[in-house]
Amino acid sequence: MSSSKAGVTTPIDDAVRGIGFVALSYLVFSLSDASMKWALPELGTAGAMIWRGLFGTLAVGLMAGVCRPGGPGRIWPVNGRLIFWRGLLNVVATALYYIAWRHGLALGDTYAVAATAPLMLTLLAIPMLGETVGWRRWTSTGIGFLGVLFMFQPGGALWGLNTVLILVAVAMLAMTRIWTRVLARTDKPTTITFWLMFGQLPAGLLMLPFFPLPEEWPSLFALALVAMCGLAHGLAHYLLARGYAIAPVATLAPLEYTPILWGTALGFVIWGDMPAWTTFAGAGVVVCAGLYNLHRERIRAREKRRMESRADGKGAAAPARLAARTAA
Repeated sequence: MSSSKAGVTTPIDDAVRGIGFVALSYLVFSLSDASMKWALPELGTAGAMIWRGLFGTLAVGLMAGVCRPGGPGRIWPVNGRLIFWRGLLNVVATALYYIAWRHGLALGDTYAVAATAPLMLTLLAIPMLGETVGWRRWTSTGIGFLGVLFMFQPGGALWGLNTVLILVAVAMLAMTRIWTRVLARTDKPTTITFWLMFGQLPAGLLMLPFFPLPEEWPSLFALALVAMCGLAHGLAHYLLARGYAIAPVATLAPLEYTPILWGTALGFVIWGDMPAWTTFAGAGVVVCAGLYNLHRERIRAREKRRMESRADGKGAAAPARLAARTAA
């Protein structure tokens, strides 16, 4: 009987499903970010965090079935400490994004800076996951960060504090990507996502003294946008956690670059923004370096599997030779 008939998925099936989940999550993230950027002037930074956390928590809670019998147990965390720290980093990163957007950073430029995430993942995996990086990946990572410097050159289109805020936020989100993979061993995607969205409620309230709400009540259109953003963000985080739970990080990491396409298109259609040529050129170098790192990671993984299969073959051959000599 085939594995598909038995209801068992293969690693290839899981990889394809994981790619689908994560690709869709980045599209939803981009649409959600565009909606939030549009509504930010009417909501304020803290207000956007509160409203998005409220609607996102409701969306994930409904997906998790918290209204059914035994509901709270469906989202109760196993690794509560890591979920707390992951949520805290995500909240700070979200606030930095909002501040940069309030000060005029374009959506396409935001995602060009965010293209550094896979390079940061390569570096962070060394201390956090104990991975080793060879000279080829060190070289390509260094070249990638030269592309970052080209984008951020003094006097360039991305030169300024807003870019620094996004770069710090991207580093934080890269850490949460690794922690998502770690949490997938103990907690369900709905649990991970629920507490991430819920954490934005108290965070927004704590931010109110520093980022007061606008004097006028937001329009119904702005509230509708933030409601859609919160629901969409909850769905996107669930899809992301689901994808990283079933597919390898090296397989999913190239999808980190798709928001550049979505963000540039949405920014041009909605606000008429178009990144400068230096941004495109620097982002191109960063993307090429990140893709090369992924290529090397896949080669290393293939070589590791080949060595393990050879070791298993030798281990199985030794008892067989012993049995043959005994029978003789």
